[in-house]
Amino acid sequence: MTSPHASVSTPPFDELLPGTRRALLHRIAVAQSEGRAPSLVAGVVRDGRMVWSGSRTSVDGHGPDADVQYRIGSITKTFTAVLVLRLRDEGLLDLGDPLEKHVPGTAAGSATIAQLLCHTAGLAAETPAPWWERTPGDSRPELTDVLGEQPYLHPAGRLHHYSNPGYTLLGSLVEALRGVSWEEALRREILEPLGLDRTTTRPVAPHAGGWAVHPWADVLLPEPSQDLGLMAPAGQLWSTVSDLCRFAVFLAQGDERVLSAESVAEMRAPAVAPEAGGWDGGYGLGLQLARSEGRELAGHTGSLPGFVASLWVSVVDGVAAVALVNATSAPMGMLAADLVRIVAEAEPRLPEPWRPLPEVDNELLALTGPWYWGTQSYGLRLTADRGVALAPLRGNGRAARFTATGDGTWIGLDGYYRGETLRVVRRPDGSVSHLDLGSFVFTREPYGPDATAVPGGVDPEGWRGV
Repeated sequence: MTSPHASVSTPPFDELLPGTRRALLHRIAVAQSEGRAPSLVAGVVRDGRMVWSGSRTSVDGHGPDADVQYRIGSITKTFTAVLVLRLRDEGLLDLGDPLEKHVPGTAAGSATIAQLLCHTAGLAAETPAPWWERTPGDSRPELTDVLGEQPYLHPAGRLHHYSNPGYTLLGSLVEALRGVSWEEALRREILEPLGLDRTTTRPVAPHAGGWAVHPWADVLLPEPSQDLGLMAPAGQLWSTVSDLCRFAVFLAQGDERVLSAESVAEMRAPAVAPEAGGWDGGYGLGLQLARSEGRELAGHTGSLPGFVASLWVSVVDGVAAVALVNATSAPMGMLAADLVRIVAEAEPRLPEPWRPLPEVDNELLALTGPWYWGTQSYGLRLTADRGVALAPLRGNGRAARFTATGDGTWIGLDGYYRGETLRVVRRPDGSVSHLDLGSFVFTREPYGPDATAVPGGVDPEGWRGV
């Protein structure tokens, strides 16, 4: 199909090697054939640009392109989460706030916003009957109809239990604080700034129809397409491969018009412990997390009657992929992850060239080199933007990167020391005594002669033999 939208621009496919393109096409061909999907369309992003798209279909001559809409189901939740993080970044809420503070009168008011975002509020997975995905949204006109008489199934904060009603509550939160509908906030704050003009709450041609495929015969049944009403923030959206590839770039890099890179990275960070036996997956703030063949991925899958969708991003590889299918039960959840793997393995990302720092800060340079926590040796090195990195010189230990705060201290960015403060402690004459990292002392010598730097002191007789 030809796109009627001149603004949609697809880079030439030859940016990937021919062998890589062939491998991608083979993977989606196998998926469409073995998954018995009426149609399948997919795309790959590398380093911020869509570099490949392809499709397979059961109807000769009618293959969808990257501008054909499919329903994306729960990928909608990631858009809703972005709206909530925007409210947080503007100071209109805190993620630790109970919902009651902003949306009073619900039966789930004690749940915090963070718990709703990462599905740890303990709420039920679904609404009370009838099945909300196949019934009109106006059959649940109030939040009480969405939550039912017993909204909580588990103690809040104890475990991850995926909840569609939880995202209805987050949509209502957005409406309460913005004073406009969830749909209007979505359009103004995400879709328009990112240029996602083919992402809509209702289908806009060209779009695929949703189908159920009989489990024991190669025959089809059309699926209904309902307006989900209050449940829209959990799964309403229709989108295209082109738009979702743009959205994937945003999820990897951020965009100051919508959400900073730091806040998007916060969304990608694990917010809950994985369930027992589920160490290859987790959840952040509106994003699913997965480890596939050793590769860390962030994104989301989605399904509604007639459709299955997946979007996965590997930030380390600079690669993302999207796959959209118009079949109810097609086993396609990790297809996009496979497309990421194919590109990342066939054409590994080139490392950035080494470059010296733009200037020399001799005071910082004097801090580099070996330091000792007790008797364990660490090395301190400078990084860009006046940051530092501290890591054991031998064996395992607590390594971390730190960013400068502007007041002569550094804040940990990862690992055990995330959020902890590293500072230089000086003697009265201005010389460096030791480093203080969250009260841990790092000295230039292992239990050296400057005993005042070491809590508890050092034996005055010093080191000795047996």
